[in-house]
Amino acid sequence: MRKRFCFWFAAAAVALVSAHSTHAATPAPQAPDVPAKAWLLVDYQSGQVLAARSAETVLPPASLTKLAVSYVLFQHLRDGKLKLTDRVTVSAHAAEAKGARMFLQASETIDVEALIKGLLVVSANDAAVALAEHVAGSDATFVAQMNAATRALGMSNTNFVTVNGLPATGHVSTAHDLARLAAALLRDFPEYYSWFSIKDLTYHSIRQFNRNALLWRDPTVDGFKTGQTREAGFCLVASAKRGEMRLIAVVLGAADENARVIAAQQLLDYGFRYYETRLLYPARTPVAKVRILMGDASTLALGPAQDLYLTLPRGWHEHVRARLTVKQEQVAPVHAGQVIGALVIDVDQDPVSEYPLVALDEVAEGNVFQRAADHVRLWFQ
Repeated sequence: MRKRFCFWFAAAAVALVSAHSTHAATPAPQAPDVPAKAWLLVDYQSGQVLAARSAETVLPPASLTKLAVSYVLFQHLRDGKLKLTDRVTVSAHAAEAKGARMFLQASETIDVEALIKGLLVVSANDAAVALAEHVAGSDATFVAQMNAATRALGMSNTNFVTVNGLPATGHVSTAHDLARLAAALLRDFPEYYSWFSIKDLTYHSIRQFNRNALLWRDPTVDGFKTGQTREAGFCLVASAKRGEMRLIAVVLGAADENARVIAAQQLLDYGFRYYETRLLYPARTPVAKVRILMGDASTLALGPAQDLYLTLPRGWHEHVRARLTVKQEQVAPVHAGQVIGALVIDVDQDPVSEYPLVALDEVAEGNVFQRAADHVRLWFQ
């Protein structure tokens, strides 16, 4: 007979998950209503959205497009298809790029690292085109790689048409998708993240400054990128870390440069002031054991496949209780990484989050004697 088990964690969980409190938790105050077409604030570690408005609205992303350009470039570097020391010959097409530029000259050669820094620090359109041509042979082919990468990241409302972010029909994204992209850059390519905080760049004796003014105003802000066109307005993705907590703010369609900076700062300050993120369980930490039938082992340890973080309004973590739900009895064989159950997080008895738990070990099918013994146990049940 199939059974459904739902039980509270035992002593191993007590140190990480507090007992239920009889006092109601106080909600965080309403987020600031910042002046922009769309905005979003998300905790990087837990993925919890703390505040948002029109975050799924499709809008032109301007030079925030170059976050996707950099993601594809970093993929090529990781896969060994590109090296930072590779020399790039600048085409006339790249040198003629409009808008923000490094002022590249046709036929000059420059290494990949310098071009990527130009792309990130001064949002250089000529660098974007030169890199796209070097990697993929043409802008269009590279754009196809950008769209493939963003689809793989789950950015379902994003479509790129250009590598520079200048206005083009169908060139769109959302605040939610851009936050997902920023988080992927941090997660997948941390070795390059510091490049987003470089404050100035000099090339051909021309010194230019990073347009992310928060790098100067807030010492906890250490990346990402700005964008601006007449169609898109003033846009900004900013990331900040205070203590062990990291937040990502996305602002799209602000009226001017000062407005986008104030909006992102207000969102970040709100998140850090009123919310707290805690690590509940590290990846692959055993949090419970379940019974296994017909296997070469009688029990199986379960745990999260990834670090399990929880973001709640400050003070709410004292109201948290965790429970494990296993959908059915487990019968061998069971493969490591197989989803077995779920960890449900309750706050004041109300469920707020649910996380999959996986088998931490392999359990092979038992021998004939082990299987027979389990058949007998089942018969008596």
